[in-house]
Amino acid sequence: MATTYDFPSDLLAGQEELHQVRAELSALLKRLPWSVEPLDGFSDTGGWRKVERPASPGWTPDEQAEVEKLRRREHELAVFVTTHRFWSEVTAGDRVKARTSLKHAHER
Repeated sequence: MATTYDFPSDLLAGQEELHQVRAELSALLKRLPWSVEPLDGFSDTGGWRKVERPASPGWTPDEQAEVEKLRRREHELAVFVTTHRFWSEVTAGDRVKARTSLKHAHER
């Protein structure tokens, strides 16, 4: 039987928000042009793998600010989750299993 952990509510909330922020950032980056700065398109068919990119208009200042805001929040949450006092209560040998369990706690 798998070990269950009694995660504090603030740690669970932090991990859940971290999942949400990462999903939002990933979706935003997929919608944005491939280059932050305006760049011409290119095609490289001579290499071992064909690479093509259309011209990129770049990101608007609002888009850059949104990405920066999400990245900053992602970093804050990652630090909060990884340095939470709960981890000092878990034996060193169980921390990897406990961390994995926390990452998947939202699936239960």
